[in-house]
Formats: sequence, structure tokens, C-alpha cells
Amino acid sequence: MQWNLLVIEDDKALSDGIRLALQDAQHRIVQAETLHAGKCCLEKMIETSGRGEQERIDLVILDLNLPDGNGLELLQWIRERLALPVIILTANDLEIDIVTGLESGADDYITKPFSLMVLRARVRVRLRNMQGARPMENGQEQSIQIGPFSFAFDKMEYRKNGENLVLSRTEQKLLRILVENRGKTIPKERLLDQIWADGGEFVEDNALFVAIKRLREKLEDRSSSPEYIKNVYGIGYMWQETDRDSSEDRTWSGSGS
Repeated sequence: MQWNLLVIEDDKALSDGIRLALQDAQHRIVQAETLHAGKCCLEKMIETSGRGEQERIDLVILDLNLPDGNGLELLQWIRERLALPVIILTANDLEIDIVTGLESGADDYITKPFSLMVLRARVRVRLRNMQGARPMENGQEQSIQIGPFSFAFDKMEYRKNGENLVLSRTEQKLLRILVENRGKTIPKERLLDQIWADGGEFVEDNALFVAIKRLREKLEDRSSSPEYIKNVYGIGYMWQETDRDSSEDRTWSGSGS
């Protein structure tokens, strides 16, 4: 299997160096020098549902200081639509920059100057651990398997131990964000913004609390002692991976499988 990596970097010499360091039989590099060009690559993948080998993107290496804007804008756009791992690669090396990048949804943050060997190692770790980032396999929508659960978000099909789960639109949005960022704490503010963004009105924290409570009641064996949807005190919520999850690898639905 070949992985497709999108490098969004306006320094052509550096971008070419990354391509030479990473490209091999298992890794194909797609280069973009602006936010617009990088976004076009990702939009093309969404439009084709990732069916084409040339259109699919598996991981993004993202510079922040680009000619047409801040890379954090594209990172936010990605997080609202895709479960791709994103590695920020930037000269912004202040502590606040790193914290902001990671809290905005980056999976890793590497400051310049950097070692190409270290970058290659971190990319390989992200690809090895990537869960649920491929949109399609053999023209069929992915089905994310986590323990007793099977989630096909675009089809709006949710199962636990083979039994259908009926989720409200809000619960579906909430579940998708948590699952696509499993193992990471999602701040309450981000959940409120992403789930109720279409409403154009202020939403209180209590709305999120109620949605979490109802989702737990439908997913957890004991909603009062949740195994998966965890509260991170004072920050937000996360989908907690368990030993059972790691032993049951994620699989994809597709013809012949």
C-alpha cells in the first residue's frame, strides 16, 4: 500500500528536500506552495470520495506562514471535514505557538530548523497509528470498527454488537468529532462551535452536557461509569481508547470484506 502525503510549504527548496527524504515505494509526495493549492488538493479528495489513487491524501505536513494566509486556518478547515493526521512544520517556535497549534487540532508540531530523519520517523509513526483516515476503499465507504462499535458516518449507520443505534443529528456530529480525534481531549468550546455552528446563536455549556449524557446512554454499558466518552475535568471530553480497542484493529468495509 502506498501512502500519499501532502506537503504545504512555500519554500520550494525545503519542500523538495522533504520530498526527497520521504518519497519511496511506500510514500508519494504531493506538493503545494499556498493554502489555496493545498485546500484544492483536499477538496478534490472530498469530491471524489478518495476513490482515485492520485486524489487520496493520507497525511498533511503543514507550514503556518504561507503567502496567502495562516496555516491554522486550513487546519481548522481540515478538522471540520476530515480525520487526516496533520503535522505542523514551522519556524514559529514560541511555547504559545506550539500550544495553539496542538490545541487547534495538529497531531504533531515540529519547529524549524529540524532533522529530516526525525520528520521521517514522526511521519511513519503517524501513518502506522492512523485510525480511520482513509475515506474509501474499493469505492465503498469506510466503516470504523472500535471494540463493539461499527460507525459509517456518511451513511449514518451506527451499530453496537451488530445492533442498530438511533442517534439524533446532534449526537451524530458529537460522536464523529470524538471518534475522529480519539485519544485526544477536545475542548468544550471547540465542540460547541463545531456542533452548533449552523445555528448562529449562543449555545450554553448545558446543551453539550445534555448531548454527552444522551450519547453515553446509547453507547455505554453503564452511562454513569463511561468506558469510552470521558470527561477531562475543566477542559472538555475525549473518546478514550481501551485495551480492547487496540487488540481489535480498525477495519474498512469494502467489496469482498
